Amino acid sequence: MPKRIKRIGILTGGGDCPGINAVIRSVTKTVIEKYGAKVLGIKDGFLGLIKERWRELSYEDVSSILTLGGTILGTSNRDDPFHWLPDKEHKSEPIDVSDTVIENYKRLKLDALVCIGGDGTLSIANKLHKKGLNIVGVPKTIDNDLCETDYTFGFNTAVNIVMEAIDRIHTTASSHHRVMVVETMGRYAGWLALEAGVAGGGDIILIPEIPFNWDSVCRKVKERNRRGKRFSIVVVAEGTKPPGGELVIKRIIGDKRPENIRLGGIGSVVAEEIENRTGVETRYIVLGHLQRGGSPTAFDRLLATRFGYVAAEMIAEGRFGYMPALRGNKIKPVLISRAVRKIRRVPKNYLLIEAARSIGTSFGDD
Repeated sequence: MPKRIKRIGILTGGGDCPGINAVIRSVTKTVIEKYGAKVLGIKDGFLGLIKERWRELSYEDVSSILTLGGTILGTSNRDDPFHWLPDKEHKSEPIDVSDTVIENYKRLKLDALVCIGGDGTLSIANKLHKKGLNIVGVPKTIDNDLCETDYTFGFNTAVNIVMEAIDRIHTTASSHHRVMVVETMGRYAGWLALEAGVAGGGDIILIPEIPFNWDSVCRKVKERNRRGKRFSIVVVAEGTKPPGGELVIKRIIGDKRPENIRLGGIGSVVAEEIENRTGVETRYIVLGHLQRGGSPTAFDRLLATRFGYVAAEMIAEGRFGYMPALRGNKIKPVLISRAVRKIRRVPKNYLLIEAARSIGTSFGDD
């Protein structure tokens, strides 16, 4: 690392997920051990740079956090410095406090800022980079919906959590001869429902990228009953629209910007419609924030460690405005601006979809 790099900051934004602490650990240890620089942990995402909340991270601070879920720094998904609400309870008008963030960055004498997050966090990071800050991103989201990277860390752990839930739901579904509908997270992309649904042996998988119809879904349920399979497992992503309908929204916090929209409820809609049309008892379960919790899988620990190391190396090289991305089995630097340009959705010709169809999985579109 060049001698001019003395202090770096690191923050975590957006929703929590397994593997964040592994990244913090990897960045901090690499920067301290390899380059002799100091690391400041910014608390609660960008709010920490607005409200002046930070602390220095030592080697010992991060020595035992590899297996921990969540983030030791705290996080926030409602504190965009370009659109900040100083008084959330009284619904004040949003203001731009990005200059405050820049002033605090300079006051801390930071040479670079590592921003760990998904599309929202990295979009903010990209704007701050355009305003002159030395930014390096690290792609994090259980939704796996960031462009330019095959996988984000946190996704693999969430897939395993959902898969295990589906495994357990199988027993009660078969015992009671019910249809069980499992609603997953994923926002506007179907990666989580698809991979967990296939891994868990879901009979019907409904994702935003493949419009479905009720006749197809109910036909599959009835077909299974005729073949002696008196239960069915339906996995549905929260961003899936019902036929001819709009997104099912649980609530909206503030204005209708994407980060303020809380999806939820499509599982209930699907369950009610199946029971009304088929006469088969149907229940639904919303896995919710369970999908974000717990210790990261080996895959996510390794990916997070690799991402953190490469992020530190990019700072050493002065490569700002970039993030590490997984391409095949290699980690490559990509522009943050390209990673957040649009939502990465599941291609309709994706091999896993074709494989699932070949073994009888329905996507409700036949």
